[in-house]
Formats: sequence, structure tokens, C-alpha cells
Amino acid sequence: MTEYTVRAARSTDITGIHALLEPLVERRILLGKDLAVLYGAVQEFVVAESEGQLIACGALHVMWEDLGEVRTLLVRDDFLRHGVGKAIVDELEIRARELGLSRLFCLTFETAFFTRRGYAPIGEQVVDADVYSQLLRSGDAGVEEFLDLAHVKPNTLGNTRMIKHLN
Repeated sequence: MTEYTVRAARSTDITGIHALLEPLVERRILLGKDLAVLYGAVQEFVVAESEGQLIACGALHVMWEDLGEVRTLLVRDDFLRHGVGKAIVDELEIRARELGLSRLFCLTFETAFFTRRGYAPIGEQVVDADVYSQLLRSGDAGVEEFLDLAHVKPNTLGNTRMIKHLN
């Protein structure tokens, strides 16, 4: 197994993140993201690299005072099942705790992976009515997926909404 390093993403990593993302977009596993969106979110990303090549990435997006989302988690096929995804999620959880978050959400097909990390499927109502009404105004697709709004369901079919309570 080749060694790898997990670190904060830099703006120069965005084209590499986009290249990692594209095959999963083509297979309809993840929704595509424009380069401008990725550059705007660079501070949310961590990457794993091996021998100067990006092999994985993931992002932490703050949704509310106590709530964040693990987004755009992907690992290059030849590095699957080598602990790289776990290392990315571990780093995102450290960052979430540093920001004062106590819950992390994800929308995923990889339920077994996230279950092993302490995530569990969530029900319908996971925030109180006031927070719900505030989140409705965000205009962020991830927030809309978290709220399980009807208009995003065609994009999320087969995905599971999961949450983890951080210690």
C-alpha cells in the first residue's frame, strides 16, 4: 500500500478535485459541481495525496450552529478499501469539533461505510420548526437534501440521509 497524506485543500487542488469528481458524476453517483463552486468552497475541503497525486477528497460544510455536512467524499478507485476514506472523514470530524459542531449529516449510497463510523439513518424531523424555517431560506442544495424537500428527491433517489452525534 502506497503511503498518503491528508491535508487541507489549496486552490491549486481544485482542478484535481474536479477530475476525481467527474467519473462519479458520469456514473450518476454524485451531482456535478462547477469549478467556480469548488473554488468558492476550497476552505471546506481536505484532500489525500500520494506521490504528488490527489487520491481522495471530502468537504465539511457548516449548516447550522451545531450541524455540519460531510460532502463530496470520494476516493480514487485504486485506493478504495485502504483507509483513505476513513482518514478523510476522521479529519473532517476533527474540524467539525473544532468549529463547535455536535452533529454531522451525510447523504450517501455508502451506508455501511458511514455506519461503521457511527452514523445512523435519520427520520423526518431532526431540527425544530424555527431552525427548519431558517434553513429553508439558505438556498443550498445540501441543506435542501438534509431537510428532505420534495423538489430534491429526484436527485437523491437511492441515497440515505444519515447523521452522527459527535462526542
